[in-house]
Amino acid sequence: MVTHLSLGVVVLAVAGAVANADINVECRKDSVRITWKITPELVPYAARLFLGNCMASQLSVLPTGEGEAKFDYKLADCKFRRLMKGKRLMYKNELTYRPQPKSKPAAFTYPVECVYKRPEGWVPPFLRPGSSVAEGHGELVFHMALLNEQLTGIAKTNIIPLGSFIPIWAAVDQKSHQPLLLLMEECVAATTPELQPHSQVYPIITNKGCLSDGKKANSRFLPRYHSSAIILYLQSFKFGLGEEVYIHCKLVAWDPDGLNENKKACHYVKESGSWELLDDPFQSTLCSCCDSTCKSRFKRKAESESQGLIQKSVLGPLIIVDPSDTRTNTSSLELQTKEKTQAKVAVGSPMDSAQVRGTKK
Repeated sequence: MVTHLSLGVVVLAVAGAVANADINVECRKDSVRITWKITPELVPYAARLFLGNCMASQLSVLPTGEGEAKFDYKLADCKFRRLMKGKRLMYKNELTYRPQPKSKPAAFTYPVECVYKRPEGWVPPFLRPGSSVAEGHGELVFHMALLNEQLTGIAKTNIIPLGSFIPIWAAVDQKSHQPLLLLMEECVAATTPELQPHSQVYPIITNKGCLSDGKKANSRFLPRYHSSAIILYLQSFKFGLGEEVYIHCKLVAWDPDGLNENKKACHYVKESGSWELLDDPFQSTLCSCCDSTCKSRFKRKAESESQGLIQKSVLGPLIIVDPSDTRTNTSSLELQTKEKTQAKVAVGSPMDSAQVRGTKK
């Protein structure tokens, strides 16, 4: 009863902060750009801000502690409603804050409308003979890379001092797809670039998205700047100390509205001694299986590697060194592995450094 009351107070307080929203809507030729300035109280709940069914495309935390949630989408996305009225063509949608599951009403709603002059000869699609809409998964492109300490770009070295953090960035190019949520379903560290049946591994993420290393160390997920990317803030470990270490991950692109015990991103919060769902703390009950076994209650037909939703990626080599060990020659190690690391980490990872600045703490 106390927990429920506490949660209700949080929801009401944050909802009250949203009521004084500072929202700027910019209608473009075939897209919309919205900047939603939010209070510091709302920043931890930014994953519950939506334009239609789309999450914010970027979140930036300002020096004041306030946040800027940006929505940059085509008018064909996010379930915009297209209406024709006289000589005007209108696109309508809603910005919402949904602290509760989708079945519950939104705590805050803000109308979004873009109005254009109807193009000459424009005919509604349903009046065009033989018209239809076809959607397919197509080919998704996944990326994984090591970030620098400032989280502003690709790391220039693969030498990691023991106990420091390894920021691992992963993303999927959405292209023409509907908004996708990138998850790390499983990650292990190994001393070989390929996993073999006899390979010794260090488990990092297990149990369908549970960051199990967070219970032993201080590893966690950082707040997302976009649903299609995730940053694993991994504390370096003694496994493979002084050797080449490779991070093997199973990446999954998923429906943002389809989180369940089998598709989630959970990290352990030591202060509360409990598991928390990265994308919606109010649904953290999905993480309750992290200390046992997480099993899917159903299997969606869309979940298959042939449809490009799942990708196995390898990051490395990384060299974890003990700074107190005077026998370790860091400069020599770095020279030996620099070229190899650049080839394996940087290729296929065209990341704009501005993309990750919103995650800096």
